[in-house]
Parts: sequence; structure tokens; C-alpha cells
Amino acid sequence: MQFYYTTPNRVSPEDQAMASGYGGGGGYIGPGDPSAAHPPPIGFEMQPTGGPAYPPQPLGFEGIAPPSSDQLYPEVPDPSPAGTPGEVPQPATPNDVQLTIHYFLRRASSEPLHDQPPPFLPVLHRCDQMRDNDSPNLNSPEDSAERVSDASTAGDDQSERKLLAGQKVAPGGVGSNPSLAENGNYKQSKDTLFFRDNKRRIDYVLAYEKNDDSKSEEKKQQKRECYEENLRYEGLELEYEDKELSQDGKTYYVKVHAPFDVLCKYAELLCIKMPIAFNDLEDEDDGKQCPNPMRLDIEEDDDRDVFTAPFMRNRMKKFMIPPNKEDFFHHAVRSRIVYTILERCRYEDDKKKIGMKKMLNNGSYTAAYPLHDGPYKSEHSKLTHGYKNDRHLLFEEWARLGRWYKYQPLDKIRQYFGEKIGLYFAWLGFYTNTLIAPAIVGFICILYGAISLGEDVTSQEICGSNITMCPLCDQRCNYWPLSNQCRYSQASHVIDNPATVFFAIFMALWATMFLEFWKRKQAVISYDWDLVGFEDEEERPRPEFESKVSTHRINPVNKLEEAFLPFYNKVPRLVWASLVVVFMISLVLCAVFAVIVYRIVIVVVFYRSDLGLISERAKLATSATAALLNLVAIMILNKLYERVCYWLTDMELPRTQTEYEDSFTFKMFLFQSVNYYASIFYIAFFKGSFVGRPGDYNYFLNEYRPDECDVGGCLIDLCLQLAIIMVGKQAYNNFMELIFPKLKNWWSRRGNIDQDDVPTQAYTRWEQDCDLVPVPIMALFPEYLEMVIQFGFVTLFVAAFPLAPFFALINNILEIRLDAYKFVTQYRRPMAARAQDIGVWYNILEVLAKIAVVSNAFVIGYTSNFIPRLVYLYGYSPEPGVSMRGYVEDSLSYFNVSDFQTLSIPNNPLGPDGNNVTICRFQAYRYPPGDENEYQYTLHFWHTFAARFVFIVLFEHIVFLIKNILAYLIPDVPHDLHDLIKREQYLTTEMFFSNEKDFSQSTDRLQDTDGTRQRQAYQQE
Repeated sequence: MQFYYTTPNRVSPEDQAMASGYGGGGGYIGPGDPSAAHPPPIGFEMQPTGGPAYPPQPLGFEGIAPPSSDQLYPEVPDPSPAGTPGEVPQPATPNDVQLTIHYFLRRASSEPLHDQPPPFLPVLHRCDQMRDNDSPNLNSPEDSAERVSDASTAGDDQSERKLLAGQKVAPGGVGSNPSLAENGNYKQSKDTLFFRDNKRRIDYVLAYEKNDDSKSEEKKQQKRECYEENLRYEGLELEYEDKELSQDGKTYYVKVHAPFDVLCKYAELLCIKMPIAFNDLEDEDDGKQCPNPMRLDIEEDDDRDVFTAPFMRNRMKKFMIPPNKEDFFHHAVRSRIVYTILERCRYEDDKKKIGMKKMLNNGSYTAAYPLHDGPYKSEHSKLTHGYKNDRHLLFEEWARLGRWYKYQPLDKIRQYFGEKIGLYFAWLGFYTNTLIAPAIVGFICILYGAISLGEDVTSQEICGSNITMCPLCDQRCNYWPLSNQCRYSQASHVIDNPATVFFAIFMALWATMFLEFWKRKQAVISYDWDLVGFEDEEERPRPEFESKVSTHRINPVNKLEEAFLPFYNKVPRLVWASLVVVFMISLVLCAVFAVIVYRIVIVVVFYRSDLGLISERAKLATSATAALLNLVAIMILNKLYERVCYWLTDMELPRTQTEYEDSFTFKMFLFQSVNYYASIFYIAFFKGSFVGRPGDYNYFLNEYRPDECDVGGCLIDLCLQLAIIMVGKQAYNNFMELIFPKLKNWWSRRGNIDQDDVPTQAYTRWEQDCDLVPVPIMALFPEYLEMVIQFGFVTLFVAAFPLAPFFALINNILEIRLDAYKFVTQYRRPMAARAQDIGVWYNILEVLAKIAVVSNAFVIGYTSNFIPRLVYLYGYSPEPGVSMRGYVEDSLSYFNVSDFQTLSIPNNPLGPDGNNVTICRFQAYRYPPGDENEYQYTLHFWHTFAARFVFIVLFEHIVFLIKNILAYLIPDVPHDLHDLIKREQYLTTEMFFSNEKDFSQSTDRLQDTDGTRQRQAYQQE
């Protein structure tokens, strides 16, 4: 068979001159041709005679990474491992020619589906041809090593080829040629981030294992071969690591590198903005900053001081490309581009068999991840040696708990983890900072209540009272003195005082200020991080959606066929999901009801206890144990519903990832809101409303009376419930976030650490990262959900628990550092995802802020005793508007014990003083026995009821009015940001027009030259 080599369209003059030595544009290479031992230089592609014309493709096989297009240009150093930069390629051995010819034989036998790969449509060679036994398996490290070992090459060359094919070599040298390691061509340290040439950076790592099932493993191997071939076709370069070089002895690794031209191509396709000029606008704050101990002592990046524009290859000279062009795209951009390619390449002929996610799901690969920048700790001091890498910097300045008082390095977080994770930490830091003011005000309110306790007339009257109260339960409970409620009334005053009303109004306005100023902060971040208009781009369908949907339609925008789920198929899925959600919410309500029943039953048991310590504190013991049981039920139901929610969302088949996350978020938040807040709403608004009165009690199961509030109200019970659930939830979550990943990582590393025969230096960076905890697909969802639920605790019931912002502040200070520690040290490095904002969470926060106004209005007006005291002070006090004396006596009604129901008569008829009781008191506004309206509500009750209603309405309207005024007055975008946006738009426009002008002038010069030549030719004729 005859073969011709062809030159690509873009080659340097030197390469063209070299090609002419082989016969110009094409030449014959045959069995007897003397040039067979001298193949064409790197960058030229051999094709069989009469074969199809393929587009220029990079050459490469096995561990030998294909050369990038940079090797075609003399001004760019040659990164290939074949020799030093700029070195003339050496003549190849006959084995090289055999492998190269074999490679193109296989290429010729499988023509691509497309002559040119359209954007985002992966090119797939026919994989059945690749599985032909007559063709060599160029994707298998073992087969490659076997072929290389059989080659009749020199010892040094053979040793190098073993390394490139992934073979294990003796420690301390590179095969039999230690000079290779000395020259830097192969220097495998445990934290290397590069290919074996120490030049090409590893952008992604794929890992897989082989099991004993030959049939299933053969299919997986075929999928990997096809998939990796398509990755090469897209321009990626691959390098392999055999399992014998791994710590566990069973994992293969495929290292992926994206050359600069591939990065440029996809940066243009993805409309990634890159810097075009420095910010030349004056900074008003420049030179005016005061010393601040919270400011980080690290150099700020220049990314925020430049203007950017969408990258275009034909205008590359307009962009600020550094001398080392590999630094032009930082790692977050590189990993996102590589991830895009990984998700768009097929692994079978079926067009639905596409993407790395499916390869992970079917077990072809076990892991896919970008590498961390190296170790996060250093044996040297950062003061003397500085930071080893960005990961080390983030650990020292961000992830350590000792840096809790420092600002977060948001730009470094964004560059290392991507914009989506950076936005989460920016929002969490902003939320934590804004909690400082309500934490201080809430603490002042509690302090005011404690200081004014000595002047509280109500507590003094209760503590010094000799009033006999009616029994709290039937038969076994005795008459009790009102003075027993002394401690509870004092604690109630600390929470329920006039300052609480001010604090509730303050928190309602704070929620509005927080949301409005976050919009301003988010606008600045979106501009600095080039996120403006990100969501305006068309989002691609999820691979799971495309694989499961069988119906198709023509997209009205791009006129291409796409997977489509008709409305009649959506409705049954949504209905079924709604029914399951309703059922799960019913389970939550059943759990709350079970806790209520526990309260009703256990309080009777405690009251009837012979132990005085328990019977005297039956209410407190009941509330505390019920809250703990409720917390346990909440945690169990959360884990159960999370699995159900994933199943329901998968069943709904959302088209895009954004739709998937929004649907999942709505269902999870709806469930967790009911789960966390249901018991609190019960205590705040319903507890004590169904008890009845002495002589006419309501009963549950014909034996147990419903739970009732103390004389001081239900605010203490509400405060206790809030404190246990909120603080307990935060402590549990922090424990799970810190301890659980550590245990998983220890278990993953356990097998590697036990292997004493493997040297420590062989534990490479990709293996260390593979042993870390994989980042969940929705890693930020539980973090956002936890904070949003906390925001609800802080705003919805702050009138009952003024210390909620303080506990939230302490928790968030720890949360920031624990989350940072988790992402930096315990998780694999995630793909750098982008997001324009915090998404649907902002809408949820807005809804919670509005509900908080109504909730606090009802807590103050209905649950607390603030309004009854106010009505008494100005309407029924002997000294109106001056004194509260007589309030306790006025708020208690009389009851004749002879009117008790048979079931309610206490076994002990004696009172606390040892005398028979004829009249006992209970908390209500009812007429006394013997009155014509005996035990009916008094006029005082209706006055108080009307006052409660008026207060709730006025509170809501006034606070909502102030909130709307503040929202209107605070602009969403800072004024100085408008100038920056306009300046960037101007520079971008000028760049485009300048390029068009240069092109027009070049065209005019060419036309003038052609015209002159035509005139000269005419004159000569």
C-alpha cells in the first residue's frame, strides 16, 4: 500500500523547507523507499493514497501526548517531550514508522461523522472499527507497553518509551538512563501537576479500575477507547499512568491537558471574557483606607483592575496575553473548558451515549476531577518562604479557624474554585457581617430586660402572691400557689418587654436592608467576575434529559432537532411528584402531632411523679424533652426526604441543570420549612388555645387535657423550642461537615498507607486527590438551605428569641471556616462552575422577609402579654398610664371548685396552706361564679382582643411601608459601577472597530497593489 504525507494548512516557512526535503507537498513512502526511515517532521500527518481528506488532527498515541499546534510555529517553544525546545526532530526508528502507519491505517478505516466539528457537537469515529482485532489498541497502556518493549530500539529510547507508555521503572532513575531525570524530561514528584515533560499542565484526571468480569470489562474498555479517541480528536492531550505505579495497585489514571489553541477555541465558543485593558478610572477610595486588622496581608490580584471583553481568536492581539501564554487562562477557566469537552464527547455510536457523567454512572470511569494546586501545608514558615501555591494560601489565610476575624480572599476563591462557589462564600460572608448589628441589638434587648427586672411590677406581684391556682391536671395534681411561677415570670420579662417590640421592627427593616444591599454587592461581584449576562446565554439540556426523552422537535431558535418533553408527558410526572410531596409533608405534621401528644401525656406523668424535683419542674422538663425529640425527628425526616426529593426531581426530567436545581430546591425548602417551623408555629399561635376552662375542659383520648401555657404566657416555651432546634441543628451540621469527611478520607487512604512496599514519594498528586471525598453534584445546596433556614429562625420568631441573631453570628463565623476547610482539605477540587447570582435562594429570602413581618406582628400581638399589659395600663389601671399594679389580679378569673367535672376533681382537696379550697384562680378574662354571665368572657377580654387585632394590622402596614420606601431609595447598582460598565463597553466597541479598520486598510492596500500590477501589465502589453 502506498502512503503520502500531507502538510497542514498552517505551517511555518522552516517546516515547509523541511517538508521540501521529503518531496515538497507530498511524497512516496514504500517498503523500498530510503526515506522510510526518515518520516516527515512533527506537525505533518500521513494519509493513505486516495483516502478521505481529514481535517488537521493532532498526532498521538498511548502515553505519548500528541503535539499541540504550537509546535508548528517557530516563535513558540516546543513543549514536546521528544527533546529540548527548538530541537530538530531526530530520524525515527522502523518501529516508529510501523506504529505511525498503523495509526493512520486505522484512521483511514473509520471516517469521521463530520468534516469539521461544529460547536458543542462532539466528533465520533465509528467505534466498531476501533475494536477490530487487526488494528492495534492504541488506548490501552498495557498494549502500548507491550508493543514498545518488543521494538528493536536502543536501550535509552526503550526506557523513555516505557515511561511514556505508563510502565513502572526502578526508583532513583528513569529506566537505564538517569540523564533523562537530570534533564527534567521526567521528574515524578509526589505533588507534580504536569505531564512527564514538566511543561504541560494537568487540567483534568480520569481514573478507572478493571474488575474480573471479562464481558462487562471489555465493554467498558471499548467505551473508554472510543471516548479517549474523541478527546484526542477535539485536541486534548492524554497521558497514562499504569496501575502498577499507583499506591493501591489497581487504579489506572488518564491525565488530560488542553493546549493553548484548544483553550482559545473553546473560550471563543463559550464567550469567556478576558482582559483587554487596565482600569484607568480613578478610585475614589484610593489612599483613604485606614489600618484595618481584618484586611488580609496578601497581594490583591489585578483581575478586578482590568476591563474585559468576550475572547475572539481573530482579535487575539487586542487581549492582554502575558509572556507565558499558559498563564492567560487561569485554572478555573481551563478546568471549565476541559469539562465542557468531556461532557460533549461520545463513547459509542449512539448519539445519546455522550458525556463524562454517563461514563461515571456506567462504571467506565470511577472518578473525574481537576487537581489541587499541591499540598495545603508546608514544612517552612510562610513568613520566610511565602506560600507554596494557591491552595496553601487559601488554607493559611482562609480555612484556618484562627483567621476568623479576617476578610475572605474572594478573588482567590473565585480563581481556585470558580464563580459559583465564590458567590456562595461572598453571600455567606456578607450575611455574617450584617448579622453583627442585630446580634448587638438583640443582646441589648436581653440586657435591658435583665436590668429592668427589679422594676417589673408583674414579676413582683407573682413572686409575692398568695393566690391559690387551680390544678394543672386532673385528680393527681394539687392546688398550687401562684408564687411557684416566680422564676418563669422573671425569665418571661427578660424576653417579653417593651424593647422586644422595637427589636421586632428593627429586624423587619434589617431584613429589607440586607436584601437590598446584597443586590448592590452582587452587582459589583457580577461585574468584577464577568458574570453580567451569563444566564442570558442558552443553557444546554442535561445529558440525562437527552438520553431518557424519546420525543424530539425542531428548536425554534437554532432550527436544530432537540429532545423535547411534551406537556402531556409532564403533567402526570408533576401530579405524582406533588402527591408525594403532600404525603411527606403529612408525615411531618404527624411527627409534630406525635410530639404534641408526648407533651400532653408526659406532663401528667411528671406532675404525678413522687420525685419533687420532677413534679415541681414538670413544665420545663416536658418542654425540653419534647424539643429534643422534635429535633431528632427533624433530622431523620430530613435524610429520608432528601432521597425522595432526588428521586422525584429525576422523575420530572427537568430539561436544564438550572431547572433541575430550582425544582429540587423548591421541594426541599417546602418540606424543610414545614419540618423545622411546624412545631414552633404550634407553640407560638396554637398552644393553650384548645384547653378550655376549669369545669369545661377539652380532653384528648377522653383522658388527657391539651397542653396549656404558663401564667406568664407561652413565650418561654417558644424560646426554649427555638433555642434547642436552632442551636442543636447548627451543632449537628457543623459536626457532620467537619468529622464525616475526615473519616471518609481516612478510610480511603487506609489501604494506601498500609502498603509499606510502595515508597512515599510515589503517592502522586492525582492519587492523593482521588482519595479525597468527591464533591457532590449539588454541594452548595445543603449549605444554602442551612443558612436560609437559619435566616427564617432569625427573622420569623426573633420577638420570642432575641438572641437568635447572636447564635447565628457565632455559628456563621465557624461555618465559613469549616466550609472553607472542607473545600480546601477534604474535598476533591470541583469543576469551576459559573453562576450569575445565588439563584432562587434570593426569592426565598424575600418571601421569608415578608412573612417575618406578619409572624412577628402575631408573636407580639397574640403570643406575648405586651398588648394585655398595654390595655390594662391605659384602660383598667387604678393609675392609668402610670402604674401596672393590680395587673396580675385583673388577669386571673375565679372558679368555684364545686363546679369541677367529676374527672377533674383533685384527690387532695387541701390548698398550699393546708386548708380546704373553695375558690381557685385561672388565667382568663371571665365573669366570676354567681354572676349572671358566669364564666363568660368579660368586656376586658374583647377590648384586649380588639387591641391585638389593631396592633397586628398597624404593625404590618407601617413596617411594610417603611420596607418599600427603603427598597425604593436604595439603588440596586452602585453609581460608580455605571461608569465602569460604560467604560468597558466603550473599550470593547473600540477594539472591534479598530480591528475592522485595520482589516479594511489591509484590504485597500491589497486592492491598490493589484490595480498597480494590472496597469503595469497593460502598459507592457
